[in-house]
Amino acid sequence: MAFMKRIFFFMLVNILVMISVSIITSGVCLFLYGVPYPPDGSIVPIVIWSAVWGMGGAFISLLLSKFMAKRMMGVQIIDPNTTDQRSRRIVQMVHSMARKARLSKMPEVGVYESPEMNAFATGPSKSNSLVAVSSGLLNSLNDEQLEGVLGHEIAHIANGDMVTLTLIQGVINAFVLFFSRIVASVIASNFERSRPLVEFGLYIALQIAFSLLGSMVVAYFSRIREFRADSGGAKYSSKTNMISALQALSRQSLKYNKEDNLAALKISGPTSIAALFRTHPPLEDRIARLQKGY
Repeated sequence: MAFMKRIFFFMLVNILVMISVSIITSGVCLFLYGVPYPPDGSIVPIVIWSAVWGMGGAFISLLLSKFMAKRMMGVQIIDPNTTDQRSRRIVQMVHSMARKARLSKMPEVGVYESPEMNAFATGPSKSNSLVAVSSGLLNSLNDEQLEGVLGHEIAHIANGDMVTLTLIQGVINAFVLFFSRIVASVIASNFERSRPLVEFGLYIALQIAFSLLGSMVVAYFSRIREFRADSGGAKYSSKTNMISALQALSRQSLKYNKEDNLAALKISGPTSIAALFRTHPPLEDRIARLQKGY
């Protein structure tokens, strides 16, 4: 299943950070105290620990999101002074709309090799951001449609979507850590001799399971932000360009006839359990909303 790249990297790094921190801290406590947490008998330290590392893990993920996107996707940053006309035009589009959005610093602009039609924006702040497009997208859209897509990504940056989702993810992380600890402790209490190891294993496993459930909440808010980004794309580029871009992606989806075939502005398939994990609303709903007005 193709997920929107900026959310995928953020969630992936977030889960890895939380699991790594939990393994290290629980391992130390297991070695020192024989149980995977400080044995003071109070729930307050668990609440505080969950809140601190829940929010901390989310913001660490945010800080690493741009670096991870470059490394994992092989994004090649375009020099704004490049002599390549096509590349220069892409940078000019992004910078022009970034100025319309009143960004204090121009985003980095990059391209990566991939046949899929995809574009994403990421970065820890409005002044430290990246807009990347796939070669498949560049080869499939005309300049007007491409401008609509880039306007959509600029809107994500201008709206502070990554920070908003980070705060939401941080709250979810705190609940995940807390309930994982409590549930693991209750279940492991039935294993007297091997309780510490059982509790440790359950704690890590429950974190992964609860994190996946929590991602549905993040996905829900992401879908809401996508409608706002569509409106931003229409504002910074034009309503016609934004609708045309979405329609081009729709035609491409019918051509390839896949359930989740385009990640660029995320085309969603039929309603199902999997739809709860989708970071974008159905494409036809987005087109209809733009046509009614943004």
